[in-house]
Amino acid sequence: MPPEAPVPADLTPQDVAQWARRAGLPLESERLDAVTATANHIQAVVATLRELDFADVPPASADTVGPEVRDAAV
Repeated sequence: MPPEAPVPADLTPQDVAQWARRAGLPLESERLDAVTATANHIQAVVATLRELDFADVPPASADTVGPEVRDAAV
């Protein structure tokens, strides 16, 4: 089993604003809290997924996966 990756520290609104500016996407101050919460949630989900061991799970074949569904709501 691979060693556990360190859990990333939660981002602050200031961190989020800085990353957004670097990406050319300045955020309005009233959106910073919501974007920060979303970014921290995504980090937590990714950290959890990295801990899962998929060694015994075979890859899905095209025969077992259903047709692609396009959802206009996404």
